[in-house]
Amino acid sequence: MSQDRTQAYAKAMNGGDECAPREMDPRPALGSKVFSAEKLLLVRMMESLGNPPLDLVLWDGQEIESRGNPRVARVLIRDRGALLKLIANPELGFGEMYTAERIEVQGDLAECLEAIYRAFPRSGNGQIAQKLLAPFNGPLRNTQPRARRNIHHHYDIGNDFYKLWLDRDLVYTCAYFPDAAMGLEEAQSAKLDYVCRKLRLAPGETVLEAGCGWGALALHMARHYGATVKAYNISKQQIAYARERALAEGLDGRVQFIEDDYRNVDGEFDAFVSVGMLEHVGIEQYQALGTVIDRSLKAAGRGLIHTIGRDRPSPMTPWIERNIFPGARPPSLSQMTQIFEPFGFSVLDVENLRLHYAKTLEHWLERYEANIERVAQMFDPAFVRAWRLYLAGSLAAFRSGDMQLFQVSFSRSGENRIPWTRQYLYSS
Repeated sequence: MSQDRTQAYAKAMNGGDECAPREMDPRPALGSKVFSAEKLLLVRMMESLGNPPLDLVLWDGQEIESRGNPRVARVLIRDRGALLKLIANPELGFGEMYTAERIEVQGDLAECLEAIYRAFPRSGNGQIAQKLLAPFNGPLRNTQPRARRNIHHHYDIGNDFYKLWLDRDLVYTCAYFPDAAMGLEEAQSAKLDYVCRKLRLAPGETVLEAGCGWGALALHMARHYGATVKAYNISKQQIAYARERALAEGLDGRVQFIEDDYRNVDGEFDAFVSVGMLEHVGIEQYQALGTVIDRSLKAAGRGLIHTIGRDRPSPMTPWIERNIFPGARPPSLSQMTQIFEPFGFSVLDVENLRLHYAKTLEHWLERYEANIERVAQMFDPAFVRAWRLYLAGSLAAFRSGDMQLFQVSFSRSGENRIPWTRQYLYSS
């Protein structure tokens, strides 16, 4: 087993379900005893993960006890086939076996995952297995047709599903908590204001938004800051919802929601903003995005990109990329510079809101679990478990520092009409 993030989807041992402990399946699987070699492989796998504080229990009752103290959770492997899939490709195998109910986690799922993330070695060494599995695990190039299919896979599964666990405005990005005790609705509204303040929006200005979700930010910019917004998105359901909301709120004359790819943008604007889209763009398309921003911004234009990111270049976990977010690739800051450097943009400010995203995910996961019966009425059991794993795993990743949340503000090079201090961000 490699010592890199290939086993980290044993990180996904994450997969920890917050459900109550289950009885082990009494039926023997391909024999009543596990081979000692298999048990040894699991021991080696745990060592490669940094020996996180959890126990592994095999289908015949044999147990590999945690070397950590106190133990966070117990991971139950229900049959030899699940074990072999886990060992063959941990990043895919754990998620697949968890959603198939062939692996269970007894204990708090997010805490289990966080313990694994924190135990896992963070050096860039030992990437042999990751390279070997790259042809099978890697994302495909985000051409316009493929990007549309990818977005449809995640965002067009039904607005009613997202209404169960997002805030009332359906803001599906990191909230901003000036006060950690505030509720999700208040924190999402605070995030919309925070983005607008960073853009220094003024009445009458024009804004280009790439990837607008269900329209909350575009409508907020028009209603509260007097901006005129052109917002692009390729999710049919999101665009339809945003247009209905704009019409109902009398803002359809100020906000235009366009169902099209960001690469087809036209016009000139005072500001560019993208919140939660860059993760889906693909690193190979960053210069294309930079070209769009360059031709769209006026001479005194400025912009902001809000994105999930990483401390160093690294692919998305293959199970998430394949099952939840096809085509996704959160960037490092060095990769993001490919958007700015070729076009003479100056980075003005970089802020990491990682802990704000962890707090956001706490709210989302709590709401998801509170509505689990309604989710089960909409989708099959594998979907229910997959999204629990995705939300809990994301929460663990932001808590542990495995994932980041970057807000990067920029302007054209040489533009001196910029704030002297950061006071403007915090003055009401």
